[in-house]
Amino acid sequence: MKIFSAFLSAAILLPAIALAQDLTHKAAPIDMPIAIVGGAVHTVTEGVIDDGVVLIGRDGKINYVGDRRAISRDHKIVDATGKRVYPGLVSANTIMGLVEVGAVRSTLDFSETGDVTPEVRAAVAVNPDSTIIPVTRSNGILTAAVLPQAGAIPGRASVIRLDGWTWENLAIEDDAGLVINWPTVRPITAWWMTKTEEEQLKEAKENLDRIENAFAAADAYYAASSADDALATDVRWEAMRSVLLGEKPVFIRAQELEQIQSAISWAAKRNLRTIIVGGRDAASCIDMLKEHDVSVIVTGTHRMPRRRDSAYDEAFTLPVALQEAGVKWCMSSAGGGFQTPHERNLPYNAATAAAHGLDAESAIRSITIWPAEILGVSDSLGSIEEGKAGTIIITDGDPLQITSRVHHAFIDGREIDLSNKQTKLAEKYREKYRQLGLTPNQSNED
Repeated sequence: MKIFSAFLSAAILLPAIALAQDLTHKAAPIDMPIAIVGGAVHTVTEGVIDDGVVLIGRDGKINYVGDRRAISRDHKIVDATGKRVYPGLVSANTIMGLVEVGAVRSTLDFSETGDVTPEVRAAVAVNPDSTIIPVTRSNGILTAAVLPQAGAIPGRASVIRLDGWTWENLAIEDDAGLVINWPTVRPITAWWMTKTEEEQLKEAKENLDRIENAFAAADAYYAASSADDALATDVRWEAMRSVLLGEKPVFIRAQELEQIQSAISWAAKRNLRTIIVGGRDAASCIDMLKEHDVSVIVTGTHRMPRRRDSAYDEAFTLPVALQEAGVKWCMSSAGGGFQTPHERNLPYNAATAAAHGLDAESAIRSITIWPAEILGVSDSLGSIEEGKAGTIIITDGDPLQITSRVHHAFIDGREIDLSNKQTKLAEKYREKYRQLGLTPNQSNED
């Protein structure tokens, strides 16, 4: 019976594994230095260099950015004439690699058992062969922050590169900070809410207590461990040490005004470096965000107003409101499981903000250098500068425009295969119609 059960479980699991299997190859190691020549180099931090050159060494680092210069014969030449060169785009809030098919439980790995699991690192669970990864990077997104989801303290965020054979290959920063899901402190009265106000308030208090008790336990553990070298190691509280020392931030998911205010007040009392993830009502607490130097990861602009009396464009104009007020922010997509397959639409979230008052330069910065700064990886990513990683895209237009295409992509100087499941299907069915004689000319195919 046990053998049959094991066989049945394997039979059920195999289709799910197959669904999550990316068949494109990973990038090969650099065999010679690369020279990207002739394009308009959008450095992000130092303006645009027309007819510029970017040189990437064998170590995958950028060792020259500037005007045209003589290129030695040992360089691999990438002709970018007539095209644009940008740093790879950065997605600041995803569960990419932790979910494949929402309806298939065996492909979901974005939460751990238990409400308080600070020892969890998202990067360890990322599936390097997820079919979502090549689809995402084909639109220029080459770096992502992966945040675990369920529970009061679901674990630690990880910053990954979107190419590699194993999670270790993917990981840029496997511990980027602690994720906290702040409870909704004001009862919800919507039609779909089945709990009473009293039940909601009770649940919120229980979750707040879980968070506070976890931090109190960590404080007590550190005090005891400093006094007693023989104290047994507790991996949960050890995982929180860098946060309590101020070395890493807390990523607090909060959308509602009261949620944000409550979360910031609590974090300020503990002197925690704080990043709000979501921040739908952030424009209503600008002064508090600035006072406590809190950054905001805006979870997309492609959403409806939350309340009946909200302005129709509240999501579209939030970025420009934060920008004009001097709040540090960046753009992400929605970040949840339903939106994960559409992570490729990140630049269009920024484009929507640009269409509603945000200047175009800031829109590009919101998906390049600003998320890199907020995530703590701007020393190597987010702009095209000497000494930074050769993580670069070459496009035929503005990445914010849906008609623009990415023609080349490099991660740490390694050229990335930009094909994916969709491009392979396109090739398949174009060939079908060629064979049937139903394709009149090449121009109709492109």
